[in-house]
Amino acid sequence: VPAVLPPVPRSLFDQKSDGPPAVYQLIPKKEDIGTLIRVTVGEKNPNKPNKTILLVGETGAGKSTLINALVNFTMGVQFEDGVWFQIIDEEKRSQTESQTSDVIVYDIFGFEDKSLPYSLTYSLTIIDTPGYGDTRGTEMDDGISERLLDLFQSEDGVNKIHAVGLVMKASENRLSDRQRYILDSVVSLFGKDLEKSIVALVTHSDGVTPENALKALKTAKIECPRNGNNEPVHFLFNNQQRKERTEKNESCLETAWRITERGMDELAAFLEKTAPEKLLVTTKVLRERKRLKASIQNLKEKINEVEVKQTEARQKQEKLEKHKEEMQNNENFSVEVSENYKEKEYIKTGWWGGVFYNGTVSCTNCQENCHLNCEMAWYPSQCDIMSGGYCTFCKCPVSHHVKENWRYVLKTRKVWQTSEDMKKKYEKNKSESQEQMSLLEHLQEEISQLAAKKSQLLGECYQRLVTLEEIALKADSASTFVHLGFLIEKMKEEQNTEKVQKLEEMRKRVDEGTRVGSLYMQGKKLEK
Repeated sequence: VPAVLPPVPRSLFDQKSDGPPAVYQLIPKKEDIGTLIRVTVGEKNPNKPNKTILLVGETGAGKSTLINALVNFTMGVQFEDGVWFQIIDEEKRSQTESQTSDVIVYDIFGFEDKSLPYSLTYSLTIIDTPGYGDTRGTEMDDGISERLLDLFQSEDGVNKIHAVGLVMKASENRLSDRQRYILDSVVSLFGKDLEKSIVALVTHSDGVTPENALKALKTAKIECPRNGNNEPVHFLFNNQQRKERTEKNESCLETAWRITERGMDELAAFLEKTAPEKLLVTTKVLRERKRLKASIQNLKEKINEVEVKQTEARQKQEKLEKHKEEMQNNENFSVEVSENYKEKEYIKTGWWGGVFYNGTVSCTNCQENCHLNCEMAWYPSQCDIMSGGYCTFCKCPVSHHVKENWRYVLKTRKVWQTSEDMKKKYEKNKSESQEQMSLLEHLQEEISQLAAKKSQLLGECYQRLVTLEEIALKADSASTFVHLGFLIEKMKEEQNTEKVQKLEEMRKRVDEGTRVGSLYMQGKKLEK
């Protein structure tokens, strides 16, 4: 390594090109943190300060180049050195970016307080998230929030950050439906505790004010700190640092370098004066959004089940009423009725490190699917729908739950039953007073219990929405808006005027960007 740079063991880099600039590929230490990856250069000094920045943005915005620039700036590399270090192989990454779904934590240690003109006074941790809006659809975007929640909750993860960098391209000339969706998705991850930590990192910049990017932030109503010109705080970066220099382009490339150098200086100053946020509210937002999604899935499934069972109970009532006299006179008289039952249905699953990873968390006691498509938990006890040793959905103890590659499905079959057969079902575990109830009364009680369960589930979904409105930086996100119509319809069936009014008010407050984003999520209007 050139003498101008801090000493780096030869085993930690590999020369990729002669340049100028000579490009060196760093070979850092890698380790898994649950479902995440930690990449480390250097050794951590616990007595030295550390700053953490989280990068989020759309696929192709230039995050890889920006991360490499952050690494070089941390190491004190200057244009005159004629070298460029990369922790991410950009050529290799660009070929596989659409397949990348990992959250990666880069720790850059050991370069703080070096006697270099542009070195930082602190070590740097960079959290890189997968790009939003890639070709695999919105389900992959949901996975980003899952992995961030895992990172923020993990004992070996990250529990505070100094800045959230929205990585945006300066060259975008208009705000497309896809970009509206991406900005909405990104901002909806965070709680109000990060309102003063969100900054725009504008890539591919020519050094002038990025009017289009700032307009996009304004249109998307991003809550973030403002500078002296009442603009969102933003920093400019050019993406040509590793481009080979020639006589013809060297002066242009030096100008591009200075743009990034100035942006890095300004970002460093921002990080220097910014207090870290502990992510408590943001972690709660991520958890509540996860639980809301699970609750909506469970609610739709349960409403269908409740309605099917109500139909079954009413049909039995009708049969009993119609054949009441015959059944009283002949205890062996039978009628054909519909009977519901559950059986296991195997589902497509994924694996992680040889351990069961993606599947359904189900309760074997009440045969409920409590969390469909549970990704992050290896065991039911680790699933975020569990709280205080119990399931927040079915209310049974965690110990009654399994995570497997199947789920319960409700099916119906025709059977012949006598009144005695039917009554036996209701007399199990009943009190003496309940045993005296007629079969018709038992059926009516079951119908009422099913209706109450449906109301309870609706109430829980409603409360999650209210909680998000209180703590989320963007409560009326597209991921929330897509559920409002369904919940309003079901609340109207319950004739709950007060809650219907509250939900309608939420829907009215939704801005145009969120509406467009929700359409994009549902595939009703795709704009690439």
